[in-house]
Amino acid sequence: MAVKRIVAYAGGDHIAASRDFYVEVLGMQVAMEDPVLDLRSPGAPVGEIIVGAQEMQGPQPSFGVDVGDPAAVDAAHAEALRRGLRVVYALRDEPWGVRRFFVEDPGGTIVNVLAHIARR
Repeated sequence: MAVKRIVAYAGGDHIAASRDFYVEVLGMQVAMEDPVLDLRSPGAPVGEIIVGAQEMQGPQPSFGVDVGDPAAVDAAHAEALRRGLRVVYALRDEPWGVRRFFVEDPGGTIVNVLAHIARR
């Protein structure tokens, strides 16, 4: 398994102002606006920031790790369970096109392990 990118999560209640900041000040591009604001670096697609994730239901991850392939998500999930790690958000396919689960690392940090899935 190879990590494709690390995704940072930015807090804040002012999504429109955050969008303007990241796009107009830092030159990022909007990749998605629903259910969260997803911004990517145009020159290096490994640079990504998600704004608004704290408004979604359930546990809040500190960051995301894109493992590049849904099968790799399944493998990471199986290994996390084998090691007795606490899965705090069950493995699933989300309607916006990612397969993911959240796991608590040994230090207590919640990590979103994900990969994009083909749109049907």
